[in-house]
Amino acid sequence: MGTMSTLSDWRMKFFKWVGLPIIAFIGFFGGATDLVPAWHAHNGHGTVGTFTALRYECGRHDCDFHGSWAADDGSSRREDVILYDEPDALRLGETIPALDSGARAGVFGTEGGTTYLLMAGLTLGGVAALIGWGFVLSVPLRKWRAKRAAREDAKALF
Repeated sequence: MGTMSTLSDWRMKFFKWVGLPIIAFIGFFGGATDLVPAWHAHNGHGTVGTFTALRYECGRHDCDFHGSWAADDGSSRREDVILYDEPDALRLGETIPALDSGARAGVFGTEGGTTYLLMAGLTLGGVAALIGWGFVLSVPLRKWRAKRAAREDAKALF
């Protein structure tokens, strides 16, 4: 029973001191960088253009179309971008309308999707982890301040 308690304590300490900061960093900075562009695209704001599907790549959890995007007015062009919120019927070599709203790695399909919800959830999760980590840090800080105050009080007595 003592070993399990020690193992459980070790896991909790690792989560509090390593896991929470990592989750906060990935969630907050990973989600916040594309949150505004995703919301803009969801609301139809951005530069309208055409995405051409050139490659279809699958990772461990999802598959994405990669390709080139060109503004309809010819003002800009982006190579090797991901198409977020792609339509189900898209095939390699096809072109579809897409919005460039400033996302780091891609453009958004104009038919809508849920990327804005994913980015909002990721950002909120990061903020929650950051707040949780703040509470984790506050406990040892309060203990340290109490010990310091006790030492100061003991010095004042002598």
